[in-house]
Amino acid sequence: MGDFEVLQRTKDGMFNATSLLKQWNKSNNIKRGKEVNGFLKSKPTKEFMEALAEDENLNTNQIVLTNRGKKGGTWMHPYLFIDFAMWLNPKFKLQVIKFVYDQLIEFRHDAGDNYKGLTASATKLKGVDYSVLAKALNWIVFGIHGKGLRQTASQEELKELAEVQKKLAFSIDMGMIRDFDHLLKIMRKMYDEKHNKAA
Repeated sequence: MGDFEVLQRTKDGMFNATSLLKQWNKSNNIKRGKEVNGFLKSKPTKEFMEALAEDENLNTNQIVLTNRGKKGGTWMHPYLFIDFAMWLNPKFKLQVIKFVYDQLIEFRHDAGDNYKGLTASATKLKGVDYSVLAKALNWIVFGIHGKGLRQTASQEELKELAEVQKKLAFSIDMGMIRDFDHLLKIMRKMYDEKHNKAA
């Protein structure tokens, strides 16, 4: 992560906060700099950990764990570790925020561009109803239909939306989808495979 070595355990995905802190203090020539306990005891961190435990259904040892010995130190859940790294270094905090923001914008653009590609391909089909097409896409990706879903979609949802649109456009262009009824049949199958299996 930048100039720092980040240690992550394979068995549970937790990151070593102690190791990162030592590197940070050393790189800034700080003998008594920030401490892990200072982060963990702060009110915002405690509130974040409570929210993480509730949202991810985790116990305390799955969020933060302190080990002794050769491979000791304080190990953190990936989400908490990112919060810790942002607390440690304001410059890194900015990079994380910019990365998340840019990724969401990129996926939103991809979803929009691929929808334009799908509608362009769909012009080859007879009897296309574009409002029905848009609704069907919402049902596949979000499991519901409504206004503004794409504006509040997560990164994973936007990526899925872009992929679905891309696959359907390719199928139309290759002649595998013959008409609008056939397109809807394929989309119903995609919906069933995702949502009925999950149920």
